Amino acid sequence: MQTPTPEPRQRPDVGPPFRIVAGKGPIVATAIHAGHDLRPEVAVNMVLEESDRRREEDPYTDRLTVPFANRVIVERSRFEVDLNRPPDEAVYLTEEQSWGLEVWRSRPHPATVAGSLAIHTEFYRQMDQLLDEIASKGPFVVLDLHSYNHRRDGRYAPPAPVLENPDVNIGTGTLDHERWDPLVKRFSDDLTARLPESMVIAENVRFQGGYLSRRVNERYEGRGCALALEFKKTFMDEWTDELDELALRRLLSALAGTADGIVGELRGMT
Repeated sequence: MQTPTPEPRQRPDVGPPFRIVAGKGPIVATAIHAGHDLRPEVAVNMVLEESDRRREEDPYTDRLTVPFANRVIVERSRFEVDLNRPPDEAVYLTEEQSWGLEVWRSRPHPATVAGSLAIHTEFYRQMDQLLDEIASKGPFVVLDLHSYNHRRDGRYAPPAPVLENPDVNIGTGTLDHERWDPLVKRFSDDLTARLPESMVIAENVRFQGGYLSRRVNERYEGRGCALALEFKKTFMDEWTDELDELALRRLLSALAGTADGIVGELRGMT
């Protein structure tokens, strides 16, 4: 990449970068990679095609948060700021940080990077505020909802092998397993019972969890349990963004059906 671009002029923003809906109960559902928006000063310097950007985002995962009273939805693209990475890695400045994709026309100006990192800081300030309040009432669970591609060789190429690419990957890499494994098993069993038998649900096969789940599990050790859930994009066409509404509703219903089990396990811990 070339030298930094000139400092951008002040331009109107595109709206709030994220939404936090605080309700009642011990379950929080997050969709931190659902966003697609970019600040104008970010968009003008981005060379990455919109379709390629969309393919690496997690479309429709915001809709999977609907059954839960506490919801966190990020509207900005992970290519502006990735809230599932630590601050020093949250803005992709090299192709190695973005799966080999060329993102920028020229290296973003430090002021642009600072603006993106300010979103990261504010997001976790408000998340801490939300989770501190919930934690004061007892143990809780964060369902960190994501999706992932399984046809990277092309739209009509064979899908990636299912054994290495489960339909649902439950990431528990940073959990205290002695304390939380009974809850994880209950969640997995309840989800499995509500999805077609052909769907494979596995733990830590593709993903073990990112910064958000690690931060929750460390900050609220013994009290907070973050499960990083990756849904394979069988509910949509990852190349065209076309949604299979029935498949998404099936996932939504199954996920909603795990709530009673989660709450029951948490009450037992209390």
